[in-house]
Amino acid sequence: MVDVTVEQVAEAGVVGAGGAGFPTHVKLAARADTVLINAAECEPLLHKDKEVLRAFGDGVIEGLAAAMRRVGARRGIIGVKEKYTDVIAGLRPRLPAGMEIAPLRDAYPAGDEFILVYDVLGRVIPPGGIPLAVGAVVINVETALNVALAPRQPVTEKYLSIAGAVAEPVTLRVPLGATLAECVAAAGGPTVADPQYIVGGVMMGRLEAYHDALVDKTTGGVIVLPADHVVVRRYRRDWESIARIGRSACDQCSFCTELCPRWLLGHPIEPHRAMRSLEFNLVGEANVIGTAFCCECNLCTMIACPEDLDPKNVCSQNKARLAAARKRYENPPFNPRRAELHLANRKVPTARLMQKLALRGFRNVGPLRGEPLVARRVGIRLKQHLGAPCEPVVTVGDRVAKGQAVGRPPVVDGKPALGAPVHASIDGTVSAVTDGVVWIEA
Repeated sequence: MVDVTVEQVAEAGVVGAGGAGFPTHVKLAARADTVLINAAECEPLLHKDKEVLRAFGDGVIEGLAAAMRRVGARRGIIGVKEKYTDVIAGLRPRLPAGMEIAPLRDAYPAGDEFILVYDVLGRVIPPGGIPLAVGAVVINVETALNVALAPRQPVTEKYLSIAGAVAEPVTLRVPLGATLAECVAAAGGPTVADPQYIVGGVMMGRLEAYHDALVDKTTGGVIVLPADHVVVRRYRRDWESIARIGRSACDQCSFCTELCPRWLLGHPIEPHRAMRSLEFNLVGEANVIGTAFCCECNLCTMIACPEDLDPKNVCSQNKARLAAARKRYENPPFNPRRAELHLANRKVPTARLMQKLALRGFRNVGPLRGEPLVARRVGIRLKQHLGAPCEPVVTVGDRVAKGQAVGRPPVVDGKPALGAPVHASIDGTVSAVTDGVVWIEA
């Protein structure tokens, strides 16, 4: 297998393709005993990780091997749902020594990296920690593929699922900077009159009103739903109504806490106690400070609460208040044995999740289309990653080739800031550089 350097990964602009977009070269500069490929893909109706494994399994394995060499890991594991027997059967014979498959339950949130690390390795990441704290590095399927490709080409394309109320649910390969509307059109278009876009998944995504929003390195999928769908109604709630109804209706049953994956891992977060902050000024109290460890998986709101309240948004609002006040939970209490006692029995089956969220009526498929989507105009966002926005290195009128850098992280004190360069995804001419976007027209 071709060796891949940290510098090549950085120059190729590889970032986490399934989350916040953390620059991958930073992860690969660390030391760990295990590298995990997160192929759980537990959000309902999304299929792109499985499809990438099917089509480009050798590339993913090559990326895993490269990551293992970089961090000094002796063990590489691909965590994939056990129900995908064909994917597992296709991968296992190709795995070299030191690599293995970890079959995962079809449950939510199996793809949360804290849960994945516990399920696969039996290690509990401490509150406020990262997988590296327990000797692991976790990367996404598509990220691993991009690592393998880094010596030959930068990241200029994205795989994403288009699902829900569309004519043909599909997984697409699209140039970065294409619009969401173009992707939905490639899936045959919406099948409802007033389509609403949920970007990133119904549980942890966002309702995107602007359908010409741009695909970036972290876009995992678009779920199209009718305007009156229960998920759309939940995302349209405003904070004033969330707080008012929660203040009057929460009966402190603690179901939200009993299903909270972070609480089940022993972290000091109790969403039912955080709900009390709607009634009292509890920002400085330990049970509210603990909401800083909320992973915003949305189980408490979408599944657990019998009153149809919104503990997730209460926790995220508290997180924002705590961050603004610079309040940190120093030396938080930690009970890792809680996972041994309760976690296995409190995972939410995906089938149950889809039933509760009224998603069973949509086709739960997403085959990968062979030909890439063609775009004549793209907008390359200068911030597609965790860290500092890139600074443009092109100007209006410049001719650029696909793969050419159009933005780079700023240099601070002689060093590049945390970030990753962004590249042109088509051949063309720079038509504008405005509002953090480099526009290119073929």
